[in-house]
Amino acid sequence: MKSDPRAQDPGPALAPEGAEPIGPDGLTVGRTAALVGVSVKSLHHWDTIGLVRPSGRTWAGYRVYSGDDVARIHRVLVYKELGFPLAEIGRILDDPGTSARDHLRRQRTELVERITRLQKMVGAVDRMMAASDTGMRLTPQEQVEIFGDDWQPSWVEEAEDRWGGSAQWAQYAERAADMTPQDWKDAAAATHALNADFAAAQRAGTAPGSGEANALAERHRALLSTYFDCTHAMHACIGRMYVDEPGYAEHYDAVAPGLTVWLRDVIFANAAAHGVDPASATWE
Repeated sequence: MKSDPRAQDPGPALAPEGAEPIGPDGLTVGRTAALVGVSVKSLHHWDTIGLVRPSGRTWAGYRVYSGDDVARIHRVLVYKELGFPLAEIGRILDDPGTSARDHLRRQRTELVERITRLQKMVGAVDRMMAASDTGMRLTPQEQVEIFGDDWQPSWVEEAEDRWGGSAQWAQYAERAADMTPQDWKDAAAATHALNADFAAAQRAGTAPGSGEANALAERHRALLSTYFDCTHAMHACIGRMYVDEPGYAEHYDAVAPGLTVWLRDVIFANAAAHGVDPASATWE
């Protein structure tokens, strides 16, 4: 009489702490799915593509997962969590020159790198949270001292009410949180210098679309990009807003009469030179 092959098994395989040990026959697909936290459909798919195939058999001939199979599933799950595609995971696990310890070492390295990336993301979120509701860490008094007596701190709050839900405002809030008072002073000085150059170019009769005018437009777009990524289409929208909204028109016309319309035309011509139709440009 033949002996039961299960009697030759040395004992249950190791299982994760708290889990039911794998018996001499192994685990069925359903029990394995429940143990590792994946769907039966996923295990069937991994079996079909050869990623993890149940290597054991019950006495009745049913395929079951051994302890080594379950360990391989756990390695697959780690690599999958790290973002590796299944085909690449298969190549990594089946590399004959890589031992199980090498896999663990590689997984640990990948996890540490991911933790570092996530910590940087958390840091970015923390910086945004540390910024004031307006995205500016300057006190109202500091704002007036840096931007001039005609500066109204309420303007930033009004801007947040208007654009606070946009991706550009999120960029501004994060970048503003990193800016020191000296950074703001430098930005204000650059703005004043650019406005003076605008007025000088307008008085000199510089034509929109000329090389000099386009260079000034690019300086203006680069200055805006200090706070958020400003495309040529967005720049055209801003130029249109300068003319359409009285507050902006009053500001630029105070620098030089008629400067607002001239600046809009300069921005429009530069946008057109970069393939953007100013008349139909939309905020991206």
